Amino acid sequence: MNSIPSLKKGSELDLEIESLAFGGKGVARLNGFVVFVQDALPGQRVRAQLLRKRGGYAEARVLRVIQQSPLFVEPRCRHFDDCGGCIFQNYEYAAQLEAKHRQVVETLKHIGGFEEINTLPPIPSPQVFYYRNKMEFSFSPQRWVTQAEIEKDVLTASKDFAVGLHVRDRYDKILTIEECHLQSEWSNGVLAAVRKFTEKHELRPYTTRDHSGFWRFIVLREGKHTRDLMINIVTAEHPNGLAEVAKLSQVVLQQFPETTTIIHNINRKKAQIAFGDEEVVLHGPGYIHERIGDFTFQISANSFFQTNTFAAEVLYGKTAEYAALTGNETVYDLYCGAGTISIYISRQAKRVVGFELVPQAIHDAAVNCRLNGVSNCAFIEGDLKDELAQVSPITMKWGKPDVVIVDPPRSGMHPKVVGKLLDLAPQRIVYVSCNPATFARDAKELCRDAYHLEKVQPVDMFPHTGHIELVGLLVRE
Repeated sequence: MNSIPSLKKGSELDLEIESLAFGGKGVARLNGFVVFVQDALPGQRVRAQLLRKRGGYAEARVLRVIQQSPLFVEPRCRHFDDCGGCIFQNYEYAAQLEAKHRQVVETLKHIGGFEEINTLPPIPSPQVFYYRNKMEFSFSPQRWVTQAEIEKDVLTASKDFAVGLHVRDRYDKILTIEECHLQSEWSNGVLAAVRKFTEKHELRPYTTRDHSGFWRFIVLREGKHTRDLMINIVTAEHPNGLAEVAKLSQVVLQQFPETTTIIHNINRKKAQIAFGDEEVVLHGPGYIHERIGDFTFQISANSFFQTNTFAAEVLYGKTAEYAALTGNETVYDLYCGAGTISIYISRQAKRVVGFELVPQAIHDAAVNCRLNGVSNCAFIEGDLKDELAQVSPITMKWGKPDVVIVDPPRSGMHPKVVGKLLDLAPQRIVYVSCNPATFARDAKELCRDAYHLEKVQPVDMFPHTGHIELVGLLVRE
């Protein structure tokens, strides 16, 4: 039997959680019928309520835990039950790694059709708490009221102001964060100071409901190796906005004089994103530095940089290992961002050519080359599917690549880029991915005729979350 026709929305079920699905939901079965259960751990027996039923599966949420998992641990953070950040802080870290390994193997099999691939156990993050070098907190006029407040019938703060993180499985409510064990104590202190200043301020949080309000994000970045510290205040536009953010800057700087730089980004767009159309530097140089390996990188407010510095060193080291460079190769680095991987491997290659869509990233890549005395890297600004449209002019100018490194966004590579990568025909492709599903899809296309997926190395960049990164090596047959 592979379906349970009598199941209806609202039905209550006793379920044994067998495993974790990709993304983090618990997996249970009723006579072969799969039920995905929010916030459930393998080894638990739970009373769950059915939320919805699809053709081949159902989704449910936990009402109560009848029997606890032997791998359960007490979460460290007081916000764990509500916060959408660390969904596995209550699960032993070794078990998290085992679950992520299984998910990568199953994803490669079901999406990519790879049955016998050497998928190595995930390399753990060198730190499992306080590992993030960047945290992005949202302002909102819709604060999440916690269960504790409901039970005590006492509001601990105003319902129309919050600065913190999104509630688990909700995008319309923000949970006020008073502590976070993924960031440093400096970050926690700055967040508290910003909240105190803005909570009663006459300018209110921005809302996408009618696109009114002013305060949008507070983004905190730090150099884990350099101890450089950045505060980026993202707001909408307002006639008094510049003056009010300058006041906030001074208040925070008085309390945290070790802060290296403070920036005000003005976002005039309706979309709620933590980027600005205009940037005002209020304190310091407007950027910070961080080190990976022997290299130093300049990071501006809107730059992409790997969020876990310690695990990024592992990831880049594995990328260099799989590239297997001898010093004579031409390397193309697709989706190169600010040139971190390009620069990291530059001493092992004859030439590295990076391709990137974002102009600020290209600028940062050039700055980082100068900062590290790297002269054998060149960077091309443009959309990859357009830049690689004609392979011959590219290879005539820069040389045919011996190795191509790709590090695309979560959506993976555009189909046209996959086709042009096949035309480039490098001997080795090193694919760095933050999404095993799109990696499996792209690898399947690359391996139809020309390439063999030799091995895959997952790297855990985000402990306590459902995310896993990987490095895959594809060799031309």
